[in-house]
Amino acid sequence: MGRVFFSLRCVWLAAMVMTLLGLASAWTARCQVPAATGLGLDGHRVDPIKMSAGKVTVLVFVRTDCPVANRYAPTIQRLSAEYAGKAAFWLVYPSKAESAAQIRKHEREYGYKLPALRDPQHALVKVAQAQVTPEVGVFDERGKLAYHGRIDDLYVDIAKTRSAPTTHDLADAIQAAISGKTLTMQAKPGVGCFISDLE
Repeated sequence: MGRVFFSLRCVWLAAMVMTLLGLASAWTARCQVPAATGLGLDGHRVDPIKMSAGKVTVLVFVRTDCPVANRYAPTIQRLSAEYAGKAAFWLVYPSKAESAAQIRKHEREYGYKLPALRDPQHALVKVAQAQVTPEVGVFDERGKLAYHGRIDDLYVDIAKTRSAPTTHDLADAIQAAISGKTLTMQAKPGVGCFISDLE
């Protein structure tokens, strides 16, 4: 009887330990920044946030045939050069229809020197909460989303622009993330080509 009780107690203790370990593992997983990968133009999986460890990460969502996104090419390149060494910029192409060859051609035409990723499963779209091209997701050095939305307010709507932007949302977000400050402004949706309409 004593041996049976001892065995049952051991089984119960083992079950409790396994349960606690499972809960601890689930809690740890919940506290970690979720992994999100895109496809490099050679087809291999890339996690841009992990690869940019120690820097602010900027995901810029673009499309080869979105005129609004294409108009922002000089601004994107200027900002990436301005924050070189402090922020890692990645071009993200969320359309399933755009091939690596089309993307390479687009980069040549617009003079891009930034690493490019395809996001056919919209994993990066989800983690950055992007809705249109062009929009950005800015992640701090710990990989947490600090800002998502428009680059600036140049576009009032799809057919109307200002002569020059009056806000610099992306630049402000990068600066805040580099300084370790919390951005007080709310995310502003971009104007452009809706990602949900791209497929």
